[in-house]
Amino acid sequence: MAEQGLHQAEGAVNDEALFENEDQDFEFDESGLELAAKEGIYPNENLSLPEAWNSGTAILPTITDWSSTELTREGSDGPAPFRSGAITPDGFIEEDFEAEIGTPSDDEETDEEFQDIAEHKILEVAGDDLYGRKVIVFAACKLPPSAQIDHQRLLEYMKHVLDQYVENDYVIVYFHFGLTSKNKPKLSWLIQIYKELDRKYKKNLKAWYIVHPTNFIKILWNIFKPFIRSVKFGRKIMYVNYLHELKEHLHFDQLVVPPLVLQHDAKMVASNKPKYPYGQDSNDAGTLPTQQYGVSLHHIKSHYGTVIPPVVQQTVDYLRQNALDVEGIFRRSANAVQLKAVQKKFNQGETVNFAVEGDEHIPAVALKIFLRDLQEPLLTFDLYQPILRLHTVEDERKVAEVRRMLHEELPEDNYQILKFIVQLLTEVVDHSAMNKMNSSNLAIVFGPNLLWPKGQASLSSMGYLNNFARLLIDNYSQLFDR
Repeated sequence: MAEQGLHQAEGAVNDEALFENEDQDFEFDESGLELAAKEGIYPNENLSLPEAWNSGTAILPTITDWSSTELTREGSDGPAPFRSGAITPDGFIEEDFEAEIGTPSDDEETDEEFQDIAEHKILEVAGDDLYGRKVIVFAACKLPPSAQIDHQRLLEYMKHVLDQYVENDYVIVYFHFGLTSKNKPKLSWLIQIYKELDRKYKKNLKAWYIVHPTNFIKILWNIFKPFIRSVKFGRKIMYVNYLHELKEHLHFDQLVVPPLVLQHDAKMVASNKPKYPYGQDSNDAGTLPTQQYGVSLHHIKSHYGTVIPPVVQQTVDYLRQNALDVEGIFRRSANAVQLKAVQKKFNQGETVNFAVEGDEHIPAVALKIFLRDLQEPLLTFDLYQPILRLHTVEDERKVAEVRRMLHEELPEDNYQILKFIVQLLTEVVDHSAMNKMNSSNLAIVFGPNLLWPKGQASLSSMGYLNNFARLLIDNYSQLFDR
Protein backbone atom coordinates (compact mmCIF):
# COMPACT_ATOMS: atom_id res chain seq x y z
CA MET A 1 0.00 0.00 0.00
CA ALA A 2 2.79 2.41 0.92
CA GLU A 3 4.66 1.61 -2.29
CA GLN A 4 1.52 2.21 -4.35
CA GLY A 5 1.05 5.53 -2.59
CA LEU A 6 4.59 6.55 -3.42
CA HIS A 7 3.95 5.79 -7.09
CA GLN A 8 0.86 8.01 -6.94
CA ALA A 9 2.87 10.78 -5.28
CA GLU A 10 5.52 10.45 -7.93
CA GLY A 11 2.95 10.95 -10.64
CA ALA A 12 1.15 13.74 -8.86
CA VAL A 13 4.25 15.84 -8.38
CA ASN A 14 5.96 16.34 -11.72
CA ASP A 15 9.77 16.38 -11.55
CA GLU A 16 10.00 19.47 -13.73
CA ALA A 17 7.40 21.31 -11.70
CA LEU A 18 9.07 20.56 -8.39
CA PHE A 19 12.71 20.93 -9.29
CA GLU A 20 12.56 23.86 -11.68
CA ASN A 21 10.34 26.06 -9.58
CA GLU A 22 11.86 29.54 -9.63
CA ASP A 23 10.67 30.42 -6.14
CA GLN A 24 13.60 31.81 -4.15
CA ASP A 25 13.16 29.16 -1.47
CA PHE A 26 14.20 26.56 -4.02
CA GLU A 27 17.19 28.28 -5.54
CA PHE A 28 20.53 29.65 -4.45
CA ASP A 29 23.03 31.98 -6.06
CA GLU A 30 24.88 29.75 -8.52
CA SER A 31 27.78 32.17 -8.71
CA GLY A 32 28.41 31.31 -5.10
CA LEU A 33 28.79 27.67 -6.04
CA GLU A 34 31.26 28.52 -8.77
CA LEU A 35 33.32 30.69 -6.45
CA ALA A 36 33.33 28.08 -3.70
CA ALA A 37 34.68 25.55 -6.16
CA LYS A 38 37.80 27.65 -6.66
CA GLU A 39 40.48 26.75 -4.19
CA GLY A 40 40.81 29.15 -1.29
CA ILE A 41 38.05 31.52 -2.48
CA TYR A 42 34.81 32.09 -0.61
CA PRO A 43 31.55 33.26 -2.20
CA ASN A 44 31.45 37.00 -2.58
CA GLU A 45 29.47 39.34 -0.41
CA ASN A 46 26.79 39.70 -3.09
CA LEU A 47 25.60 36.14 -2.49
CA SER A 48 21.84 36.53 -2.32
CA LEU A 49 19.72 34.90 0.34
CA PRO A 50 16.25 33.49 -0.27
CA GLU A 51 13.68 36.15 0.49
CA ALA A 52 11.89 33.82 2.89
CA TRP A 53 14.90 33.77 5.19
CA ASN A 54 14.89 37.57 5.45
CA SER A 55 11.18 37.64 6.16
CA GLY A 56 11.44 34.82 8.68
CA THR A 57 8.75 32.75 6.98
CA ALA A 58 11.06 29.86 6.20
CA ILE A 59 12.23 29.26 9.75
CA LEU A 60 11.30 25.72 10.77
CA PRO A 61 11.07 23.93 14.12
CA THR A 62 14.60 23.43 15.38
CA ILE A 63 16.43 21.07 17.65
CA THR A 64 16.63 23.85 20.22
CA ASP A 65 12.85 23.46 20.70
CA TRP A 66 13.45 20.02 22.24
CA SER A 67 13.74 19.52 25.97
CA SER A 68 17.21 20.44 27.12
CA THR A 69 17.29 17.46 29.48
CA GLU A 70 16.77 15.16 26.52
CA LEU A 71 19.17 16.68 24.07
CA THR A 72 21.92 18.53 25.90
CA ARG A 73 24.61 18.29 28.53
CA GLU A 74 25.04 21.07 31.04
CA GLY A 75 27.95 23.17 29.88
CA SER A 76 28.69 24.19 33.46
CA ASP A 77 30.23 20.76 34.04
CA GLY A 78 33.04 21.50 31.65
CA PRO A 79 34.83 24.04 29.55
CA ALA A 80 33.62 22.74 26.23
CA PRO A 81 29.82 22.99 25.84
CA PHE A 82 30.12 22.25 22.13
CA ARG A 83 31.46 18.75 22.76
CA SER A 84 28.13 17.08 23.50
CA GLY A 85 26.10 14.70 21.41
CA ALA A 86 22.52 14.32 20.26
CA ILE A 87 20.31 11.63 21.72
CA THR A 88 16.93 10.23 20.85
CA PRO A 89 13.81 12.19 21.89
CA ASP A 90 12.95 9.87 24.78
CA GLY A 91 16.39 10.20 26.33
CA PHE A 92 17.51 6.71 25.38
CA ILE A 93 19.50 5.04 22.66
CA GLU A 94 17.61 2.06 21.27
CA GLU A 95 18.93 -1.13 22.77
CA ASP A 96 18.35 -3.46 19.82
CA PHE A 97 21.48 -5.56 19.43
CA GLU A 98 22.64 -7.64 16.49
CA ALA A 99 24.94 -10.58 16.99
CA GLU A 100 26.85 -9.58 13.89
CA ILE A 101 27.85 -5.91 13.91
CA GLY A 102 30.45 -6.05 11.20
CA THR A 103 34.22 -6.11 11.08
CA PRO A 104 36.67 -3.36 10.24
CA SER A 105 37.96 -3.55 6.70
CA ASP A 106 40.03 -1.41 4.37
CA ASP A 107 37.73 -2.44 1.54
CA GLU A 108 40.13 -0.87 -0.92
CA GLU A 109 38.87 -2.72 -4.00
CA THR A 110 35.30 -1.49 -3.47
CA ASP A 111 36.49 2.07 -2.84
CA GLU A 112 38.34 1.99 -6.15
CA GLU A 113 35.17 0.78 -7.84
CA PHE A 114 33.38 3.98 -6.75
CA GLN A 115 36.34 6.31 -7.20
CA ASP A 116 34.46 8.48 -9.71
CA ILE A 117 31.72 9.11 -7.11
CA ALA A 118 33.91 9.27 -4.01
CA GLU A 119 36.16 11.97 -5.46
CA HIS A 120 33.33 14.52 -5.20
CA LYS A 121 33.28 14.00 -1.39
CA ILE A 122 29.51 14.28 -1.33
CA LEU A 123 29.39 11.72 1.45
CA GLU A 124 31.88 11.76 4.33
CA VAL A 125 32.32 10.14 7.73
CA ALA A 126 33.02 12.74 10.44
CA GLY A 127 34.13 10.48 13.25
CA ASP A 128 31.77 9.70 16.14
CA ASP A 129 29.45 11.80 18.22
CA LEU A 130 29.65 11.84 22.00
CA TYR A 131 27.97 8.46 22.34
CA GLY A 132 30.23 6.67 19.87
CA ARG A 133 27.76 6.82 17.00
CA LYS A 134 29.16 7.34 13.52
CA VAL A 135 28.39 10.73 11.95
CA ILE A 136 27.70 10.50 8.21
CA VAL A 137 27.75 13.85 6.37
CA PHE A 138 25.99 14.53 3.05
CA ALA A 139 26.72 17.90 1.42
CA ALA A 140 24.30 18.94 -1.33
CA CYS A 141 26.60 21.71 -2.54
CA LYS A 142 29.15 19.07 -3.58
CA LEU A 143 26.73 17.42 -5.98
CA PRO A 144 27.95 18.06 -9.53
CA PRO A 145 25.49 19.01 -12.27
CA SER A 146 23.06 16.17 -12.89
CA ALA A 147 24.42 15.60 -16.39
CA GLN A 148 27.86 14.88 -14.93
CA ILE A 149 26.97 12.18 -12.39
CA ASP A 150 25.23 8.83 -12.56
CA HIS A 151 22.69 9.01 -9.74
CA GLN A 152 22.20 5.25 -9.78
CA ARG A 153 25.90 4.80 -9.02
CA LEU A 154 25.63 7.49 -6.37
CA LEU A 155 22.88 5.45 -4.71
CA GLU A 156 25.02 2.32 -4.84
CA TYR A 157 27.93 4.24 -3.32
CA MET A 158 25.69 5.57 -0.55
CA LYS A 159 24.62 2.01 0.28
CA HIS A 160 28.26 0.87 0.19
CA VAL A 161 29.23 3.54 2.73
CA LEU A 162 26.23 2.99 4.98
CA ASP A 163 26.67 -0.79 4.91
CA GLN A 164 29.87 -0.34 6.89
CA TYR A 165 28.07 1.35 9.78
CA VAL A 166 24.33 0.58 9.82
CA GLU A 167 24.67 -2.38 12.17
CA ASN A 168 25.67 0.18 14.81
CA ASP A 169 23.95 3.37 15.93
CA TYR A 170 24.69 6.28 13.58
CA VAL A 171 23.49 9.79 12.72
CA ILE A 172 23.29 11.73 9.47
CA VAL A 173 24.05 15.43 8.94
CA TYR A 174 22.63 16.76 5.67
CA PHE A 175 23.83 20.18 4.48
CA HIS A 176 20.99 21.29 2.21
CA PHE A 177 22.36 24.63 1.07
CA GLY A 178 23.85 24.56 -2.44
CA LEU A 179 21.17 22.47 -4.11
CA THR A 180 20.25 24.18 -7.40
CA SER A 181 18.20 23.43 -10.48
CA LYS A 182 21.40 22.16 -12.10
CA ASN A 183 22.39 19.57 -9.52
CA LYS A 184 19.03 18.51 -8.06
CA PRO A 185 18.25 14.82 -8.58
CA LYS A 186 14.86 13.80 -9.90
CA LEU A 187 12.02 13.10 -7.50
CA SER A 188 11.87 9.56 -8.83
CA TRP A 189 15.43 9.02 -7.61
CA LEU A 190 14.55 10.23 -4.12
CA ILE A 191 11.62 7.83 -4.04
CA GLN A 192 13.94 5.04 -5.15
CA ILE A 193 16.23 5.87 -2.21
CA TYR A 194 13.33 5.56 0.20
CA LYS A 195 12.40 2.17 -1.23
CA GLU A 196 15.92 0.72 -1.28
CA LEU A 197 17.08 2.02 2.08
CA ASP A 198 14.94 -0.41 4.03
CA ARG A 199 14.72 -1.21 7.74
CA LYS A 200 18.33 -2.36 7.74
CA TYR A 201 19.36 1.27 7.24
CA LYS A 202 16.64 2.92 9.31
CA LYS A 203 16.54 0.98 12.55
CA ASN A 204 19.89 2.21 13.94
CA LEU A 205 19.65 5.74 12.53
CA LYS A 206 19.32 7.77 15.71
CA ALA A 207 19.11 11.31 14.34
CA TRP A 208 18.95 12.98 10.93
CA TYR A 209 19.99 16.62 11.12
CA ILE A 210 18.81 18.67 8.15
CA VAL A 211 20.88 21.85 8.13
CA HIS A 212 19.49 25.04 6.54
CA PRO A 213 16.14 23.53 5.45
CA THR A 214 13.95 25.37 2.94
CA ASN A 215 10.41 25.08 1.65
CA PHE A 216 11.76 22.48 -0.77
CA ILE A 217 12.45 20.21 2.20
CA LYS A 218 9.02 20.88 3.68
CA ILE A 219 7.33 19.97 0.40
CA LEU A 220 9.32 16.75 0.11
CA TRP A 221 8.50 15.81 3.67
CA ASN A 222 4.80 16.44 3.09
CA ILE A 223 4.95 14.19 0.03
CA PHE A 224 6.64 11.32 1.85
CA LYS A 225 4.94 11.68 5.24
CA PRO A 226 1.66 9.89 4.42
CA PHE A 227 3.57 6.82 3.24
CA ILE A 228 6.03 6.53 6.11
CA ARG A 229 4.49 4.05 8.48
CA SER A 230 7.02 4.52 11.29
CA VAL A 231 6.19 7.40 13.61
CA LYS A 232 9.54 6.82 15.32
CA PHE A 233 11.40 7.52 12.07
CA GLY A 234 9.69 10.89 11.77
CA ARG A 235 10.89 11.84 15.26
CA LYS A 236 14.49 11.24 14.21
CA ILE A 237 14.40 14.14 11.74
CA MET A 238 15.59 17.42 13.25
CA TYR A 239 15.70 20.74 11.41
CA VAL A 240 18.80 22.83 12.11
CA ASN A 241 18.47 26.46 11.03
CA TYR A 242 21.96 27.57 12.10
CA LEU A 243 25.29 25.80 12.40
CA HIS A 244 25.71 26.80 16.04
CA GLU A 245 22.76 24.53 16.85
CA LEU A 246 24.81 21.56 15.66
CA LYS A 247 27.56 22.50 18.11
CA GLU A 248 25.24 21.67 20.96
CA HIS A 249 24.84 18.08 19.83
CA LEU A 250 27.92 16.98 17.85
CA HIS A 251 31.70 17.21 17.92
CA PHE A 252 31.50 20.21 15.63
CA ASP A 253 35.27 20.54 15.34
CA GLN A 254 35.32 17.24 13.43
CA LEU A 255 32.92 18.48 10.76
CA VAL A 256 34.51 19.91 7.63
CA VAL A 257 31.72 22.29 6.66
CA PRO A 258 31.85 23.37 2.99
CA PRO A 259 32.86 27.05 2.62
CA LEU A 260 29.62 27.82 0.80
CA VAL A 261 27.61 26.51 3.76
CA LEU A 262 29.70 28.55 6.22
CA GLN A 263 29.17 31.69 4.16
CA HIS A 264 25.43 31.11 3.91
CA ASP A 265 25.14 30.48 7.63
CA ALA A 266 27.08 33.67 8.44
CA LYS A 267 24.68 35.72 6.32
CA MET A 268 21.64 34.09 7.92
CA VAL A 269 22.95 34.79 11.42
CA ALA A 270 23.72 38.41 10.51
CA SER A 271 20.28 38.85 8.96
CA ASN A 272 18.07 37.05 11.49
CA LYS A 273 20.14 37.51 14.66
CA PRO A 274 19.04 34.23 16.29
CA LYS A 275 19.29 33.76 20.01
CA TYR A 276 22.47 31.91 20.93
CA PRO A 277 21.38 28.67 22.65
CA TYR A 278 23.99 28.61 25.41
CA GLY A 279 24.24 30.55 28.62
CA GLN A 280 27.31 32.75 28.96
CA ASP A 281 28.08 31.44 32.41
CA SER A 282 29.16 28.03 31.10
CA ASN A 283 32.27 29.46 29.49
CA ASP A 284 32.93 32.04 32.18
CA ALA A 285 32.90 29.40 34.90
CA GLY A 286 36.16 27.95 33.58
CA THR A 287 37.50 24.51 34.30
CA LEU A 288 36.94 22.94 37.71
CA PRO A 289 40.11 21.73 39.47
CA THR A 290 38.39 18.33 39.79
CA GLN A 291 37.29 18.27 36.15
CA GLN A 292 37.83 14.99 34.27
CA TYR A 293 35.66 15.29 31.16
CA GLY A 294 36.77 17.63 28.39
CA VAL A 295 40.22 18.37 29.82
CA SER A 296 43.76 17.10 29.30
CA LEU A 297 45.37 14.11 30.98
CA HIS A 298 47.90 16.52 32.48
CA HIS A 299 45.10 18.50 34.16
CA ILE A 300 43.68 15.34 35.74
CA LYS A 301 47.07 14.07 36.91
CA SER A 302 48.04 17.44 38.40
CA HIS A 303 44.95 17.42 40.63
CA TYR A 304 44.49 13.75 41.50
CA GLY A 305 48.16 12.76 41.51
CA THR A 306 47.56 9.48 39.65
CA VAL A 307 48.39 8.37 36.11
CA ILE A 308 45.13 6.46 35.66
CA PRO A 309 42.27 9.01 35.85
CA PRO A 310 39.69 8.12 38.52
CA VAL A 311 36.92 7.85 35.93
CA VAL A 312 38.96 5.24 34.04
CA GLN A 313 39.90 3.36 37.21
CA GLN A 314 36.36 3.22 38.55
CA THR A 315 34.64 2.32 35.28
CA VAL A 316 37.16 -0.38 34.38
CA ASP A 317 37.08 -1.91 37.87
CA TYR A 318 33.29 -2.06 37.88
CA LEU A 319 33.04 -3.46 34.37
CA ARG A 320 35.66 -6.13 35.11
CA GLN A 321 33.73 -7.31 38.14
CA ASN A 322 30.17 -6.98 36.90
CA ALA A 323 29.79 -6.64 33.13
CA LEU A 324 32.02 -9.06 31.22
CA ASP A 325 29.04 -11.26 30.32
CA VAL A 326 26.63 -8.42 29.50
CA GLU A 327 25.44 -8.67 25.91
CA GLY A 328 26.46 -5.73 23.77
CA ILE A 329 28.70 -4.16 26.42
CA PHE A 330 30.34 -1.01 24.97
CA ARG A 331 28.10 -1.24 21.92
CA ARG A 332 24.85 -0.15 23.55
CA SER A 333 24.25 3.19 25.18
CA ALA A 334 22.31 4.21 28.25
CA ASN A 335 19.93 6.74 29.73
CA ALA A 336 21.17 10.24 28.96
CA VAL A 337 19.96 11.79 32.23
CA GLN A 338 21.81 9.18 34.29
CA LEU A 339 24.94 9.63 32.19
CA LYS A 340 24.89 13.37 32.71
CA ALA A 341 24.55 12.88 36.46
CA VAL A 342 27.48 10.44 36.47
CA GLN A 343 29.65 12.88 34.52
CA LYS A 344 28.76 15.66 36.94
CA LYS A 345 29.81 13.53 39.92
CA PHE A 346 33.14 12.67 38.32
CA ASN A 347 33.74 16.32 37.41
CA GLN A 348 33.12 17.29 41.02
CA GLY A 349 35.66 14.74 42.25
CA GLU A 350 33.09 12.34 43.71
CA THR A 351 33.17 8.55 43.66
CA VAL A 352 30.38 6.98 41.62
CA ASN A 353 28.54 3.91 42.91
CA PHE A 354 27.58 2.19 39.65
CA ALA A 355 25.73 -0.55 41.52
CA VAL A 356 23.15 2.05 42.52
CA GLU A 357 22.73 3.16 38.88
CA GLY A 358 21.40 -0.30 38.02
CA ASP A 359 22.70 -0.41 34.44
CA GLU A 360 26.06 -1.92 33.43
CA HIS A 361 26.02 0.09 30.21
CA ILE A 362 26.39 3.37 32.13
CA PRO A 363 30.04 2.82 33.15
CA ALA A 364 30.82 1.48 29.67
CA VAL A 365 29.45 4.61 28.00
CA ALA A 366 31.00 6.86 30.65
CA LEU A 367 34.41 5.43 29.72
CA LYS A 368 33.83 5.97 25.98
CA ILE A 369 32.66 9.53 26.60
CA PHE A 370 35.75 10.24 28.68
CA LEU A 371 38.06 9.07 25.90
CA ARG A 372 36.18 10.99 23.24
CA ASP A 373 36.06 14.17 25.32
CA LEU A 374 39.81 14.37 25.91
CA GLN A 375 41.32 17.54 24.51
CA GLU A 376 43.79 15.33 22.64
CA PRO A 377 43.14 11.67 21.77
CA LEU A 378 44.78 9.08 24.00
CA LEU A 379 46.98 7.97 21.07
CA THR A 380 47.85 11.66 20.41
CA PHE A 381 47.53 13.75 17.27
CA ASP A 382 51.20 13.13 16.49
CA LEU A 383 50.59 9.42 15.96
CA TYR A 384 47.57 9.83 13.70
CA GLN A 385 49.43 9.78 10.39
CA PRO A 386 51.96 7.08 11.43
CA ILE A 387 49.07 4.83 12.47
CA LEU A 388 47.26 5.41 9.19
CA ARG A 389 50.43 4.48 7.30
CA LEU A 390 50.61 1.12 9.04
CA HIS A 391 48.49 -0.43 6.29
CA THR A 392 51.55 -0.13 4.02
CA VAL A 393 53.69 -2.21 6.41
CA GLU A 394 54.01 -5.95 5.74
CA ASP A 395 51.77 -8.02 7.99
CA GLU A 396 54.67 -9.87 9.60
CA ARG A 397 56.24 -6.53 10.66
CA LYS A 398 53.14 -4.74 11.89
CA VAL A 399 53.14 -5.98 15.48
CA ALA A 400 56.81 -5.12 15.92
CA GLU A 401 56.28 -1.63 14.44
CA VAL A 402 53.26 -0.95 16.65
CA ARG A 403 55.19 -2.13 19.71
CA ARG A 404 58.02 0.24 18.83
CA MET A 405 55.53 3.07 18.30
CA LEU A 406 53.80 2.52 21.63
CA HIS A 407 57.03 2.21 23.64
CA GLU A 408 59.08 4.91 21.93
CA GLU A 409 56.61 7.54 20.66
CA LEU A 410 53.56 7.40 22.93
CA PRO A 411 53.93 9.42 26.16
CA GLU A 412 54.40 7.16 29.19
CA ASP A 413 51.15 8.22 30.90
CA ASN A 414 49.18 7.65 27.72
CA TYR A 415 50.83 4.25 27.35
CA GLN A 416 49.83 3.17 30.86
CA ILE A 417 46.22 4.31 30.42
CA LEU A 418 45.97 2.60 27.01
CA LYS A 419 47.40 -0.63 28.45
CA PHE A 420 44.92 -0.49 31.34
CA ILE A 421 41.95 -0.11 28.99
CA VAL A 422 43.05 -2.63 26.36
CA GLN A 423 43.63 -5.25 29.06
CA LEU A 424 39.95 -4.90 29.96
CA LEU A 425 38.98 -5.27 26.30
CA THR A 426 40.89 -8.54 26.06
CA GLU A 427 38.87 -9.82 29.02
CA VAL A 428 35.66 -8.75 27.27
CA VAL A 429 36.76 -10.75 24.22
CA ASP A 430 37.38 -13.79 26.43
CA HIS A 431 33.68 -13.66 27.32
CA SER A 432 32.47 -12.98 23.77
CA ALA A 433 30.43 -16.20 23.66
CA MET A 434 28.15 -14.50 26.19
CA ASN A 435 28.50 -10.79 25.44
CA LYS A 436 28.70 -11.07 21.60
CA MET A 437 31.61 -8.58 21.56
CA ASN A 438 34.66 -10.03 19.81
CA SER A 439 37.78 -8.01 18.99
CA SER A 440 36.35 -6.86 15.65
CA ASN A 441 33.20 -5.50 17.28
CA LEU A 442 35.14 -3.76 20.04
CA ALA A 443 37.53 -2.28 17.47
CA ILE A 444 34.64 -0.62 15.65
CA VAL A 445 33.57 0.97 18.93
CA PHE A 446 36.98 1.99 20.26
CA GLY A 447 38.94 2.85 17.11
CA PRO A 448 37.42 6.36 16.74
CA ASN A 449 37.55 6.94 20.51
CA LEU A 450 41.27 6.24 20.83
CA LEU A 451 42.41 8.37 17.89
CA TRP A 452 41.04 11.05 15.60
CA PRO A 453 42.56 13.81 13.46
CA LYS A 454 42.39 17.53 14.11
CA GLY A 455 40.03 17.82 11.15
CA GLN A 456 37.61 15.38 9.57
CA ALA A 457 38.44 11.68 9.21
CA SER A 458 38.05 10.24 5.72
CA LEU A 459 36.12 7.09 4.96
CA SER A 460 39.27 5.09 4.30
CA SER A 461 40.92 6.26 7.53
CA MET A 462 38.06 4.90 9.63
CA GLY A 463 38.89 1.39 8.47
CA TYR A 464 42.56 1.87 9.33
CA LEU A 465 41.73 3.12 12.83
CA ASN A 466 39.44 0.16 13.45
CA ASN A 467 42.09 -2.25 12.21
CA PHE A 468 44.64 -0.66 14.54
CA ALA A 469 42.32 -1.02 17.53
CA ARG A 470 41.77 -4.66 16.66
CA LEU A 471 45.51 -5.21 16.42
CA LEU A 472 45.93 -3.76 19.93
CA ILE A 473 43.35 -6.16 21.35
CA ASP A 474 44.44 -9.28 19.47
CA ASN A 475 48.13 -8.77 20.26
CA TYR A 476 47.94 -7.36 23.77
CA SER A 477 50.60 -9.56 25.35
CA GLN A 478 53.12 -8.94 22.56
CA LEU A 479 52.54 -5.20 22.48
CA PHE A 480 52.34 -4.26 26.15
CA ASP A 481 54.50 -6.73 28.04
CA ARG A 482 57.86 -5.17 28.83
